[in-house]
Order: sequence, then structure tokens, then C-alpha cells
Amino acid sequence: MNSTDDTSDGITDYYTVCSLSAVFALIAVTLSCMILILVRRTKPRLHTVRHLLMCNTCIASSLYCIIQAINYTFLIFLPWETSDTGCRWRGFLSYMTLCGVTYSFLIQAISRLFICIFAVKYRWLTTFKVHYTLICTQWFFSIFFSLPSIITKDIYFRPNALCWVPLNNKIHVSYTYIAYYIIPALCIFIIYIFIYYRFKKMTNNAEILIGTVNNDKRNLELLRNIVILLFIYLAGGVPTVLFLLTSYKILYLIGIVTISLTVAIEKLCTILLDRELRQTTRNLLIRGMRVIPIDNVQIARRHENLTHLRRTVIQTLPNNKNILTE
Repeated sequence: MNSTDDTSDGITDYYTVCSLSAVFALIAVTLSCMILILVRRTKPRLHTVRHLLMCNTCIASSLYCIIQAINYTFLIFLPWETSDTGCRWRGFLSYMTLCGVTYSFLIQAISRLFICIFAVKYRWLTTFKVHYTLICTQWFFSIFFSLPSIITKDIYFRPNALCWVPLNNKIHVSYTYIAYYIIPALCIFIIYIFIYYRFKKMTNNAEILIGTVNNDKRNLELLRNIVILLFIYLAGGVPTVLFLLTSYKILYLIGIVTISLTVAIEKLCTILLDRELRQTTRNLLIRGMRVIPIDNVQIARRHENLTHLRRTVIQTLPNNKNILTE
């Protein structure tokens, strides 16, 4: 996520891409909030360390989308705000939340590593306390890795440009891609290969218990889902990488949209890939669409009782014969 220095075309090009990006960001925030509400209200089925980390990713994604929407607002509707300090802080928050999303996937993979490899000897690694520590560590590193955007003057206000690191600053641009994308992606890939290799080794052991094999298959499936969601998210940065290689501005503009789009897709796939979350969502939809049958017998009895009550009241009135006749 870096900013082009070509501002000669003015702000016109940003209207469409920022609008589309804001729409996808709104969808991503809505899906993230839905996941948070489902996990919060579904007790105790979704109250697990896995869903805790999933909610952490949803929070990071929502923060990223909100910060991006704020950046678009300043770019399009508040062009008179020309402070370098304010621009620098907006850039810092953008990079921090972006880093928070990628590293939230990393701590999910680390959690799978704890559960698959170390849980037998160290049961405390699977506790909520440890996973809360992982979340705090993730956000600490997200802030730490984003500090160059606030302590340096590489980000500054430029008319008709988002508050990101300019492309002419090659060192900082390379740092952002290495720290925010390459490092967490490589770590997750290494963890996945390690657990997969261990699983294959265990299945080749004739003395292994069937229950243990089934449990490892489940853990491997969950880790595979993490990898799928991460690469869906990372796919949003492909147009930006191509822009770095070709300098075509159209790729830069497409990259602004695809990042928000892939965040929304990743949230939808989170619901579809997670078995418990998918079943909970389906049950709610079925419950909402269920048609309550009409009991004709009860309606007939109720009508008969009302008719009988009406006749009784009429008969107690004076001149009831005339009333009944009428």
C-alpha cells in the first residue's frame, strides 16, 4: 500500500475507486460485526480460543476499513486539511491496522502449532490466557513495525494523494512489503509445512491411535483454512505489486479497490469455511425463514367462543328479542 506521485490528473480518478472501495469496506465491516455478534451470542459452542482469534482478525479488518474510509473522506471532502502531521498519523494508522490483519493470521497459525504439537506436554499453551497474550503481542508488533511511518518524515501531505509512503522512497516501500506481507506469510507457510509433515509422519506410524489421527486431520484442516484466508487477503495487493513493476497508474487505482474487496471476500469465506460458524449462520437463516403453520381448529374454536359470548351478552340486554332479530 503505497502512494503514487502522479497527481497531475487531479482528484477525479479517486472518486470512483474510493467509492467502490468504501462500499466493499462497509460490506467487510458488516460481515465482521455479524461474526462478532454470532460468536458472542452462541454459548458455549463458539466460545473457543480459535473463535477468539477469529474475532481478533475481524476487529483488525474492521479497524483497517474504517481508517481507509477516513482517509478517503480527507482526500475527497476535506482537501483544505494540509497538515503533514495529520497526514502522517493517518498513514501510521493505515499501516498499523494493515499489519494487524496480516499478523492476526500469523497468531492463528501459532495457535494451531501450540494445539497440534505442544498441547500434549504443555496444556497451558491452549488456555485463553495464553491466547490473550498472543493477541497483545500481535498488536505490539503491529505498532512497532509501523513506527517508521510516524517517526520519519517519509509521509507528508501531497495534494490529490492518499497519505501513504511515496514510491520514490524505495527503502521504506520495500520495508512495508517485507514487514507487513512477506514475513507473516512465510511464517504461516513454514508452520503449515511443519504441521503437515508431522501429520504425515504420524499417519505412517502403525501404533498411532485413530482418535489422534482424526484430531490432527481436523487441526490440519483448520490451518489450511487460515492459509486460504490469508492468501485471499494478500491477493488484494497484487495490483499494487504490479504497479510497482510497471508504473501504470491504472493498476494503482485498481489496487485501492481490490484490497477492500478481498477483505470483504475473506470475511465471507470465514463464515463458509468455519464449520461451527457456518452451521450457526444456517440455523439462524432457517429459523428466520420458517413459516408457522396456521391451526384451523384453534381458529374455529376461538370464533365459536366469541360468537357464543356475543349471543350471551345480547340476551342479557333489554329488548333482546329485537336485537337478536336484527
